Amino acid sequence: MGWISEIPDSEAQGPLRQIYDAVKAQRGKVARILGAHSLDPGGLQHHLDLYMHLMFSAGPLSRREREAIAVTVSAANGCAYCVAHHLEALRCYEKDEGMLATVRDAPDRLAAPRLRAMLLYARRLTVSPSTMDEEQVGALRAEGLTDAEILRINLVTAYFNFVNRIALGLGVEADAQEVAGYAR
Repeated sequence: MGWISEIPDSEAQGPLRQIYDAVKAQRGKVARILGAHSLDPGGLQHHLDLYMHLMFSAGPLSRREREAIAVTVSAANGCAYCVAHHLEALRCYEKDEGMLATVRDAPDRLAAPRLRAMLLYARRLTVSPSTMDEEQVGALRAEGLTDAEILRINLVTAYFNFVNRIALGLGVEADAQEVAGYAR
């Protein structure tokens, strides 16, 4: 639980009950970040729809790439909650702990040029958005990324900046029990 009141799963009714039940059926349990929205079920549903589209729908980026963006952005923002969740998800696609640490802490040191370019774009958009220019998009195109892929990189980056601020601004925290056990 964070710094504001929440409606726990055991007390959810109406639209919130429906959302919680759907999330549990699909993901196995309700993440704390979703519980933080419980006072606004309509907002929660829109947030969840955007998350499912950006992270799980068929699209121009792999799940591995999307999760890597989530980790890099969340680390740049100092959002331990999202780093923990999405590093765990990334482990489903990447077993090398050194690589995982590099994605989190030093994406500029990645050996894979495509992923490095993606994560450097995401990190710069996160920490210095006013310095973005066409040159950053050109660096992605130089690695063979299409405009549809660039758009998805941008959207996933923007989404995690949004979610990081929800978690940080409302005191949403994760522990090992919170992070484990989601259907990926």
